[in-house]
Amino acid sequence: MNNFIDNLAEKLTPLAGKLGSNRYLAVLRDAFMLSFPLTMFGSIVVVLNNLPFWSDDLKGTLGGLFGNGQNATMSIMTIFITFGIGYYLTRSYDEDGIFGGAVSLASYLILTPFNFTTADGAEVSGALSLDRLGAKGMFIGMLAAFIAAEIYVRITKKGIVIKMPEGVPDAVARSFASLIPAISTLTIFLFLNAFVSGVFTTNLHDVVYTVIQKPLVGLGSGLPATLLSLFFVQILWFFGLHGQIIVNSVMDPIWNTLALENLDAFKAGEALPHIITKPFMETFTVGLGGSGMTLMVVILMAFVMKSRQMKDIGRLAIGPGLFNVNEPVIFGLPIVLNASILIPWVLTPLIVTTINYFSMASGLVPAPTGVTVPWTVPLFFSGMMATNSLMGGLLQLIDVAIVGVMWYPFLKVVDKANLALTVEEAA
Repeated sequence: MNNFIDNLAEKLTPLAGKLGSNRYLAVLRDAFMLSFPLTMFGSIVVVLNNLPFWSDDLKGTLGGLFGNGQNATMSIMTIFITFGIGYYLTRSYDEDGIFGGAVSLASYLILTPFNFTTADGAEVSGALSLDRLGAKGMFIGMLAAFIAAEIYVRITKKGIVIKMPEGVPDAVARSFASLIPAISTLTIFLFLNAFVSGVFTTNLHDVVYTVIQKPLVGLGSGLPATLLSLFFVQILWFFGLHGQIIVNSVMDPIWNTLALENLDAFKAGEALPHIITKPFMETFTVGLGGSGMTLMVVILMAFVMKSRQMKDIGRLAIGPGLFNVNEPVIFGLPIVLNASILIPWVLTPLIVTTINYFSMASGLVPAPTGVTVPWTVPLFFSGMMATNSLMGGLLQLIDVAIVGVMWYPFLKVVDKANLALTVEEAA
């Protein structure tokens, strides 16, 4: 095992080093780490508001009282990421990061429609929809932030700035120096938004979202389509994009329809026609600790790994992880843009899902009945509820064991690197 880990480290470390030295990837990592404390807080609020043993009335009450804890953090995460990208990228060029961050955030908001349609079809103008500021707006936010910061920096580097005489307070001088680069950058984004809105009668949010969705259109409901969907989920998460939101927006209509057909058959006492349904995806993928099935990962980090960093992150993440909230480990380990754990992050859900599919296809484990199980229901209990069988919960326990076996050698690579860094710093 040690030889395997050493060989794995030898192969992965150079790749991780190249990724780590890339300006844009380093900026992206730093921007995500900026949001980590906020994500942690939001995760705790989500768990407490949605404990599975709360009644629906109590959940509604708690959501009304404490829902802003999530709305002001996780639900508008793109705002923090966009500002962070602008700040860190501008600072990497030795320019004023604060103004770079502000310009990047404003550029993103210029591209964001200030209107939305409510669930009952009513048009609301002069207001932002939370989904535009959260996961659905993440990709366009990242693009806008990088481009805006680059434009801002290039104009500044060319010396096209207003220079104030000596004796002017520093804050005033910095503000005037950023005036021309900021106005120029925001003007470009304003005309871009006007062009898209005027010519195509849409917005860049929807354009980008549609372009990402199109490759996923036409996917079916069988195992190959499911594995391909999971592959996209994992890859998108690896680059900091909310894979569940992007992929599920296409696949949910299919999976929910299949779940209803299973539920009708279950009520009629007939054989269940489908294995892959919405409850299958919720219970036997997300239900194992969140996207990427990371509950066993945080357990290994908390109680098996030796470096202080991994132990601390694991222990912080294990509470939310029990209720399938895993942003703390995704952005805390981090999983985002971490080449050392790309292999288990992508392959483990595919292998576990394949095992689950054939376990149900063979009749060893019943397929989900179509009953909706809240995504925050902990492991084992959610499996039993989804399949109406003890075997569903037992299958989940087997799943997390497989996850542990898959992840262990890769976590050891990261753990050894952390320990070596700690010794080097101490020396």
